[in-house]
Amino acid sequence: MELDVVFIGTSGSVPTARRGAPAILVRRGGDRFLVDCGEGTQRQLLRSTVGLVDVPDILLTHYHADHFLGLPGLLKTLALRGRDVPLSVAGPPGLKEIFHSLRRLIGRLPYELVLDEVQAGDNIPRADYRVDVFAVEHGVDAVGYAFVEDPRPGRFDVDAARALGVPEGRDWGSLQRGDSVVLADGQTVAPADVLGETRPGRSLVITGDTRPTRSVVEAGYEAQVLVHDGTFSDEEADRAVATGHSTAREAAEIARFAGVGLLALVHLSSRYGGSEIGRQARAVFENTVVARDFDLIEIPYPERGGPIVHRRGAKADRRLSEQTAPAVVAREATNDP
Repeated sequence: MELDVVFIGTSGSVPTARRGAPAILVRRGGDRFLVDCGEGTQRQLLRSTVGLVDVPDILLTHYHADHFLGLPGLLKTLALRGRDVPLSVAGPPGLKEIFHSLRRLIGRLPYELVLDEVQAGDNIPRADYRVDVFAVEHGVDAVGYAFVEDPRPGRFDVDAARALGVPEGRDWGSLQRGDSVVLADGQTVAPADVLGETRPGRSLVITGDTRPTRSVVEAGYEAQVLVHDGTFSDEEADRAVATGHSTAREAAEIARFAGVGLLALVHLSSRYGGSEIGRQARAVFENTVVARDFDLIEIPYPERGGPIVHRRGAKADRRLSEQTAPAVVAREATNDP
């Protein structure tokens, strides 16, 4: 089951020529979640290999304009494309009031908008994973989202199954799904008889805008990837406090405390190119990347290795060939952007 995160926009409050307003696309199997929808998100999607997908779920972290002003255009474009299936939008308290105000801009839509106001402690359930809602510290009603997979059954021991006389086919599948089977001779074989230890699932945590806070450490504990606010450098620490953001170093400290696999910094102030942010963060937590628009992070299962960073891996006109991409990924996962 694939799990990856595509960075659609990585700027702070003001977009730049190289960074769009905040927006992140999470993909797991056939599921798609758009986390925040800053101004120009639909154009960024069109410039990517993703395209303007009919995303079924949008998650808003808070209601500062740079995180939701792309919604009217995106929703209207989906309508003009003939969308007729519901679209779910979740966000902290105030979501329905925001959409009441946006109605005059959006007009009538041919599909249903399902609005879900969430708060810390809630979760959005799916078949074999969930999206946890956790508290952040930004001076307004704001939340982060953690994509957390259920534990997986252990590896199936083929030799043990055969030794017990379990016939191949349907019974093997039942055991792998966690169901006991009864053999022709009346013997019952339990999943524990043929399965190894339970294997952990994956987790991806996206904070939105936040000061460093314990709730992020708890939500991000041992996550494969933590996407964290890295708006300012050390020199602007006072401004970070005043505006409810984090410095790159502070975000790296959170990543270190939480024991995450990879830290990806986003929401960079327009005053930075990225190199200085990356150096300050890596002084505390080495496995840090400063995300850029159209970067893609692939998250394999833990036993298959750590996250893989594909620089501009979702850019429609990227010039990296398939032959050179792995070397570039390995180098850019640790170097300055």
